[in-house]
Amino acid sequence: MLSSARTPPAVEEQAAATASLSLLDARIADCFACPRLVTWRNDIAVTKRAAFRDQEYWGRPVPGFGPGGAEIAILGLAPAAHGGNRTGRLFTGDRSGDVLFAALHRAGLANQPTSVAADDGLELRHTRIFAAVRCAPPDNKPLPAERDTCAPWFRRELQLIRPTLKVVVALGAFAWAAWWPAMTAAYGARPPVPRPKFGHGALVEVPGAPVLLGSFHVSQQNTFTGRLTPLMLDEVFGRAKVLAGLA
Repeated sequence: MLSSARTPPAVEEQAAATASLSLLDARIADCFACPRLVTWRNDIAVTKRAAFRDQEYWGRPVPGFGPGGAEIAILGLAPAAHGGNRTGRLFTGDRSGDVLFAALHRAGLANQPTSVAADDGLELRHTRIFAAVRCAPPDNKPLPAERDTCAPWFRRELQLIRPTLKVVVALGAFAWAAWWPAMTAAYGARPPVPRPKFGHGALVEVPGAPVLLGSFHVSQQNTFTGRLTPLMLDEVFGRAKVLAGLA
């Protein structure tokens, strides 16, 4: 039986000792190390959104999703309160996921264009999705301490998929910033100085580490305003496939 991680040192210890993705996913889903996030995710799961009042919310940290032998990884910020925190799968059951998975399907990286529930039959191809922070945060803004507490899960996941991973697509500036310390921990590679700035389409190659690609986040704030269009996403994932040797 797994012992829940309830402190930052426990997260460090459990992550470092985890030898498989399946066990890592289970340990992530049973983490209670950030009191504010635990309270928030639980409160959301109880109060619910009116449209989902008859559904049982996941209300826990959300593990990564996709094959362990992925060549491409998509790094997000954190689960959405009524998306991943409800369904138990990242970018599932919310407007951001509608945009993301439609783009992945067009790119041939997903078997269907929608992601509405954890049991909807969605399968990713050559791609794994994870987040820098695994619990839904208030206002989609994790605190620096929460990001740092969650980082060992992220680092260990990178280490476990390292043999095949070639490209990481960072969705937004938060994910872009979270990548650098994780890259150093997982690959022993140092980021350039000065650290490259985030931008849509930005590309950074660091010897010994996956290529990093930047993309505006698939949030409604970006997609509804036209800051991020389907064509822009298609270009990012098309480029990722070429860099990963998949096109």
